[in-house]
Amino acid sequence: MALFGKKNKKPHKTNSCCCGGSCDAESMVKAEEAKTEGASVKVLGSGCAKCNQLEAAAKAALEQLGMDVTIDHVTDFAQIAAYGVMTTPALVVDGKVVSYGKVLKTDEVVKILKEVRG
Repeated sequence: MALFGKKNKKPHKTNSCCCGGSCDAESMVKAEEAKTEGASVKVLGSGCAKCNQLEAAAKAALEQLGMDVTIDHVTDFAQIAAYGVMTTPALVVDGKVVSYGKVLKTDEVVKILKEVRG
């Protein structure tokens, strides 16, 4: 039964390719670069005292684990909202929000990093 008496004349085609059928060397390189760009630690927040405390705890945790990763502090509210975060400070590891709305202690960040990164 069709909605409002209209029928689909052609079946909907789906491509099995992840990029919509335009797989070439250049698009594959760009996809790999996008994956490695997500491999980071970010603190989301306005730059308030709590955000700075979370950033310091994350730096201490990275040093404790011997990980050589820089921390990006994202203060743009549009970018923060793009992560789906409405309560700051938030911690993002490898593109995934792992904590929001509270200041984590160094040992809590170490535990999270071990879980996420293995």
